[in-house]
Amino acid sequence: MKKILTICVLAALVLVQMSCSKHVPNATDDAPMLAPTKTDIDAGIWKPILLTGPTEFPVAAPAAVSSVGYIAELNEVKGYQRDLTADQEAAIKYWGAGGVLRWNELMRELVAKYNLPPYQNADGTYPFPSANNPFAYPLFPFANPPYAARAYAYISAAQYDALVAAWHYKKLYNRPAPYKTDANIKPKLPQSDLPSYPSEDAVLAGVTAEMMKLFFPGEIAFIQKKAEEQMLSKLMAGTATRSDIEAGEALGRLVAQKFITRGRADRAGAAAGNATDWALFETQTIARGEIPWISLETPKRPPMLPLFGKVRPFLFDETVTPTLRPGPPPSTSSEQMKKETAEILDLVNNTNAERIRITHFWADGVATATPPGHWGAIADADFIQQKFSEVRWARNMALLNMSLMDAAIVCWDTKYFYFNPRPSQLNPAIKTLTGLPNFPSYISGHSTFSAAAATILSHIVPSRAKAYDEMAKEASVSRMYGGIHYRSDCEKGLETGKKVGAYAVARAQTDGAD
Repeated sequence: MKKILTICVLAALVLVQMSCSKHVPNATDDAPMLAPTKTDIDAGIWKPILLTGPTEFPVAAPAAVSSVGYIAELNEVKGYQRDLTADQEAAIKYWGAGGVLRWNELMRELVAKYNLPPYQNADGTYPFPSANNPFAYPLFPFANPPYAARAYAYISAAQYDALVAAWHYKKLYNRPAPYKTDANIKPKLPQSDLPSYPSEDAVLAGVTAEMMKLFFPGEIAFIQKKAEEQMLSKLMAGTATRSDIEAGEALGRLVAQKFITRGRADRAGAAAGNATDWALFETQTIARGEIPWISLETPKRPPMLPLFGKVRPFLFDETVTPTLRPGPPPSTSSEQMKKETAEILDLVNNTNAERIRITHFWADGVATATPPGHWGAIADADFIQQKFSEVRWARNMALLNMSLMDAAIVCWDTKYFYFNPRPSQLNPAIKTLTGLPNFPSYISGHSTFSAAAATILSHIVPSRAKAYDEMAKEASVSRMYGGIHYRSDCEKGLETGKKVGAYAVARAQTDGAD
């Protein structure tokens, strides 16, 4: 009882520390206006991810700035600026921090909202969310870490490709922003020499809205409202006219369809598997003479996305996935496994305030943006300081999120190939300090995600490389402190994540943006 009381007191102290922690600063409504150090005007020649080239979807030439139609569009902007309300000014400021930033934040909010495992039925079985009926219980999706990583990757990659295309047409047509054409239009955002046609904000609104509707079909009204708010804010700010907006939105939606087509065929829809698949993992593990993982929930819950390792990755061919799978963990009957299990028991029985803080800071469990989202927040906070252009921000987030998705694929392939039990399964005396994930132990997902993220972020922001490496190691060891993973899970996870991240670095070195 004394030990339990001590742990509870330590946990309370940690919650106070965490409430004012500045380990990962988050972008907020008070983020500064986006004022890039350079426009990246030549980004139209950067290598896209799915598009065959920036002109795959043609954008018609805009009307001349001296045309009657364009003058009418300028008058529309002046009409908005004449009677701006406080709410409209707030919207201009909010979206002025950057469309990529704001959509990243909104994605993380939706992931956290839907990161809720379904409750069991009366008969002890578990229902599955249905994309065809997203409003029925359980709500679609269950935005667990692999699902979230995939959603972040597709949306960021689509944003990047759409903006590469937009930058091509911006340079081609070179139409100035409204406030540069009419002195009576006052710019409500930092001035820039970037051409306004097509509007980058409308491109982002169009591509992101279509992609987010795919992943969160129960939030279509909310998503569309945000897209319309973003586009209107640019009219009111004097940085885009109606035709800039319409051309950008149309381009973004066309690019989204290419990614949606890929997403419908990448095998993620079959990742849950079925009872036959689940039983086979157990049978094969026993045949190797090992103790198989079992769900420790009551009643037992089906394993989380056991076939996610077969999903098509972004950064390498799917045939590469098994080659990145690390060698086996220590045998469940080995002295090494006994030693590693004993280490975890000692850690949870002899914890302290700092270890508890680290455990909960990196927990990223139910109702959070998941580990991939946590790293997205870290990246956004650092990118604000770098003052990237929208297209470069999108490129960097695409590299990060593709590495996180592909890390999930390799990690889940490894988990279900070895089907290794958790520490608390081998020794029930181990009481975890955070929730127990419902999937096999080897390798650690946190470690794999974190090393992949730290590797590509270190390339993007070299001055932060040491900090990223330290964060990755802390996230990794947090799973040992929490009683969830063995040391070998974490060490091999870090090694594997670095290998995945190296593919993102290789792409970054050849995409024309460096």
